[in-house]
Amino acid sequence: MMKKIVSLLLALTLVFALAACGGNSGKTPEQDPKPVETNDPVETQDPVETADPVDVNLYVLSGPTGIGAVNLRAKAEAGEKLTNNYHVTMTGANDEVVAAVSNGEADIACVATNLAATLYNKTEGGVRVLAVNTLGVLSILTNGTEVNAVADLKGKTIYSPGQGANPEYILRYVLQGNGIDPDNDVTIQFVGEGSELMTVWQSEPDALIMAPQPVATSLLMHNEGAATVLDMTEGWERTSGGKSTLMMGCVIVRTAFLEEHPEAVKGFLSDYAASIEAAQTDLEGTAALCEQYGIIPKAALAMKAIPQCGLTFVTGAEMKEQLSGYLAVMFDANPKSVGGKLPGDDFYYGA
Repeated sequence: MMKKIVSLLLALTLVFALAACGGNSGKTPEQDPKPVETNDPVETQDPVETADPVDVNLYVLSGPTGIGAVNLRAKAEAGEKLTNNYHVTMTGANDEVVAAVSNGEADIACVATNLAATLYNKTEGGVRVLAVNTLGVLSILTNGTEVNAVADLKGKTIYSPGQGANPEYILRYVLQGNGIDPDNDVTIQFVGEGSELMTVWQSEPDALIMAPQPVATSLLMHNEGAATVLDMTEGWERTSGGKSTLMMGCVIVRTAFLEEHPEAVKGFLSDYAASIEAAQTDLEGTAALCEQYGIIPKAALAMKAIPQCGLTFVTGAEMKEQLSGYLAVMFDANPKSVGGKLPGDDFYYGA
């Protein structure tokens, strides 16, 4: 009975996590000369005063992309003073967010960055990206097999979710950038459910697993000898030579809403930055909210996973420089992953 419960929990967490946070759990033998600082405290902005609070419909995808919004939602529901009146909808379905943005129901949304680019193209410039809120979601785990560098992955079997999606493209980019042919030098086995990852080491103890948070944390919790051997956010940083960062979660706004309510959007960014800071500084409270709102199924799992997630708040020119580089890699891997073409300069708010 316990095994069935664990398998169900992992299946749920994988669905949530694929929407978009990456970090270290256990050891990370390979050191990055220029580490990505994923959990530095967010520098909050001064509160923005607006003459009349605006009603804002905020849509949030479940999983790491949505962690930064839980404290904002809690404040809104408690009636605390914010710059706008927020009505928050949380969902695990990309299609629901796409429909809500496209038909004008959603004013602002927290989504995966490649979905943001796809929406920009689908709506012909109808959305802008306001900020990046999470970095990478992926790490490679071992259950005893020695791996000290990307080069050590050669000859190994790697189990991974996301065939034909971002996880596959990210893995291929890092492998190829380190002289490894993904089709001939390694064996990549794709899985579709978290329960499949849970049983991999029972049949193949020497295999490696590439898992998103919070699935990676859950695997480490249930396998005493398991450890993280590669944080894909750091692996991406090294491979790109600092030209781009693995930015997988962001906040977008409908262009029409931005043009009609520019001060409300500025107010949102102030409120949202404070919400992310609260997620970084009040771990216990944020973990409880993640369970309450269905972002991560259990608070105990969220407590361990949140510090490993790349919560961040990047805006303006820095956002454009790093995010455009990431989207370019996705485009080169498969143009459909970003909606067929790269977004124009107007996609990046405040850049």
